Amino acid sequence: MPARITDPEQLKELLGIPFTPEQTACITAPPAPQVIVAGAGSGKTTVMAARVVWLVGTGQVAPEQVLGLTFTNKAAGELAERVRKALIKAGVTDPDVIDPDNPPGEPVISTYHAFAGRLLTDHGLRIGLEPTTRLLADATRYQLAARVLRAAPGPYPALTRSFPDLVGDLLALDAELAEHLVRPEELRAWDTGLLRTLEGAKLTNADLRKVPETAAARRELAELVLRYRAAKRERDLLDFGDQIALAAQLARLPEVGRLLREEFRVVLLDEYQDTSVAQRILLAGLFGDGTGHPVTAVGDPCQAIYGWRGASVANLDDFPEHFVHADGRPATRQALSENRRSGGRLLDLANGLAEPLRAMHAGVQALRPAPGAERDGLVRCALLPTHAEEIEWIADSVAHLVRTGKAPGEIAVLCRTATDFAEIQGALVTRDVPVEVVGLSGLLHLPEVADLVAVCEVLQDPGANASLVRLLTGPRWRIGPRDLALLGRRARLLVAHTRVDAGDDPDSRLAEAVEGVDPAEVISLADALDTFLETPLDGDGDDGLPFSPDARVRFARLAAELRDLRRSLSDPLMDVLHRVLAVTGLEVELSASPHALAARRRETLSNFLDVAASFAANESEASLLAFLGFLRTAAQYEKGLDNALPGGENTVKVLTAHKSKGLEWDVVAVPGLVTGTFPSGQGREKWTSQSKVLPHALRGDADTLPDVDSWDARGTKAFHEAMKDHQHTEELRLGYVTFTRPRSLLLGSGHWWGPSQKRPRGPSAFLQALHDHCAAGGGEIEAWADEPGEGEENPVLHRATADQVWPLPLDGAALARRREAAAIVLDHLENLAGHTDHHPTAAHDPHAH
Repeated sequence: MPARITDPEQLKELLGIPFTPEQTACITAPPAPQVIVAGAGSGKTTVMAARVVWLVGTGQVAPEQVLGLTFTNKAAGELAERVRKALIKAGVTDPDVIDPDNPPGEPVISTYHAFAGRLLTDHGLRIGLEPTTRLLADATRYQLAARVLRAAPGPYPALTRSFPDLVGDLLALDAELAEHLVRPEELRAWDTGLLRTLEGAKLTNADLRKVPETAAARRELAELVLRYRAAKRERDLLDFGDQIALAAQLARLPEVGRLLREEFRVVLLDEYQDTSVAQRILLAGLFGDGTGHPVTAVGDPCQAIYGWRGASVANLDDFPEHFVHADGRPATRQALSENRRSGGRLLDLANGLAEPLRAMHAGVQALRPAPGAERDGLVRCALLPTHAEEIEWIADSVAHLVRTGKAPGEIAVLCRTATDFAEIQGALVTRDVPVEVVGLSGLLHLPEVADLVAVCEVLQDPGANASLVRLLTGPRWRIGPRDLALLGRRARLLVAHTRVDAGDDPDSRLAEAVEGVDPAEVISLADALDTFLETPLDGDGDDGLPFSPDARVRFARLAAELRDLRRSLSDPLMDVLHRVLAVTGLEVELSASPHALAARRRETLSNFLDVAASFAANESEASLLAFLGFLRTAAQYEKGLDNALPGGENTVKVLTAHKSKGLEWDVVAVPGLVTGTFPSGQGREKWTSQSKVLPHALRGDADTLPDVDSWDARGTKAFHEAMKDHQHTEELRLGYVTFTRPRSLLLGSGHWWGPSQKRPRGPSAFLQALHDHCAAGGGEIEAWADEPGEGEENPVLHRATADQVWPLPLDGAALARRREAAAIVLDHLENLAGHTDHHPTAAHDPHAH
């Protein structure tokens, strides 16, 4: 390649970017292994694009010899576009003189998964992989897993979770095994050894007793993984996990690495902190292992928030050892620390939070603002007495910004979980602020979608008691606590081998029924409901339980409706969902909502149906069961397993903090900064109590995770404490990502009294940090409610008992509209009946109406 660029100043001039000295050092580094620790907003994509221009422009490499890898199609598209534009702008490629018969090469920029797929296509035969192999879509994964579970001979006494849960568990364990290159047989042997060890141990508490139960369940689940993998092989199918695991196997063959290194003289690895152990083994096998190949990895250990789904931050920390120079020296470590996104005062807050993280990882520096932006950026925080007042504060603040000229699309509300999405969306809609809930886990928390899913759960699983209770107490059936408790008692009586004392407390009966236990002994409220189809409405039935006459009628109607819907369960998924909407009247219910809310709710529902349609599109026989398993997984994590990205509409975006990574807005609001919520007190799922989680000892990053030293109360307690610390670090990273999203304004809030808590919550460590930052001059404390006094009770609970009946009263305006509509219809029917009485032929008269 002829050299077009000779020095860094020329590159700055050609691209029109005033690179910092740090950026220049990373861009112009010699072609050798290097890792760039790039802080939030420090221009890593700009640097990667400029590095390609530098290496191509100085004649060190041809464009087509550059390989760039990142995680999402969107990121790959953005990087490819940046590189293409930068090459043209620098005059390295000239679009006007391109010979169409002999076009210049282009850098190869793709996702890690697509690269693994290409590797298997080109070299799969070396490990006996047929070229006909296809990649599995999500729908097919869940459908196939459900089929394997249905067909498995069993018995599986240790697997006691519901069917849709087991579908998710099977896929989760299969993925973990692939990510850490562990064979299911190895896992079964390991768990067998653990069970043998535990035979001699004194299991003195519930945590310890849970370990052998979990190991037995994981052994059975591992056998099902073997069946699932056999089913994939029979059909020539692979999923993403298989792709990476098989590609890692290929990377062990020296000739494959040699061919790839010849083809790609320069490699760029983006978001390297999010790679899994298998991805690291694949990449190091091809481009590391002492070859000294010019690999540049870019990432930020402070933003490593995907540990829960297999990412290993150790990959970034240990890059210099995995990718050494040809002479054995560790790879060079560089840093980018000037943030060009956020004002200096916002960066002070983020740096304070990330201090413990910087101490844990090599090469991480505190963020610096761009020159001149040191005093920019504002934090506003508030601690309100109640959860409802906090939602009002957030909604009022956002509405005020929109009214005073801020574009809604420049504002985001980032939550730790999706629990408050429905209330935040409702509060913004009532203030006429255009709003969009992003992602499937968010949609599942909105009432219109939750109701639809609840009906589906009840149709698919007679033991889905919690979903049935949601329907019974909802606006349509409105069953009160007394009849609900009696239904729970009848359900209990139906389980033949369960003895019931006459004096049993109906409330605890209901509670047990909703919690869900071993399916062999499950108390099914749906079965109890079916008895009303056989029992005369005016009689007390055979168990003499005193149900109210209204409840009897409603129970019988709902049971008939569910029975009718169950007949069509084998129909295509979309037909089932539309039938549920029509039969249950959910569509009519939405139309009766106030105008703006009705429009928003119909939009939400159509977004959800789009998700279902894309799920069904890849699998002609997609069943409701497979779809529910898929939804369970999305809801369980609330961390954006779906790839939905905020749309381009000019709306306020409401999304989880996990989904905000890599995005930015002018204004970011973060509600729910209360004790136990954000940072969350709920730790990562533990292998000692969850059969779908791989034991830490078998993981490729075992060194970075705590484990159990001794099988006694002290050992498990130490493990739980260490896991709590580990979780605290992960939450700190998530907080750092969240608070580095805004360019100019951060709104943070919390409350004392939750919507249903008996104990006050109060500000979390994050909200306290915001308060102290504001108090020191970094922003404004808009409200700071005093801590409730000793013995004070939640006013929300008081209000609920004083003013409200349960179920809650219907919305007055909507109820009035419904009654008005009903009166018009009844009048019309009466008129018709009158006409028919006087004119026997009126029914056939086309003008009678």
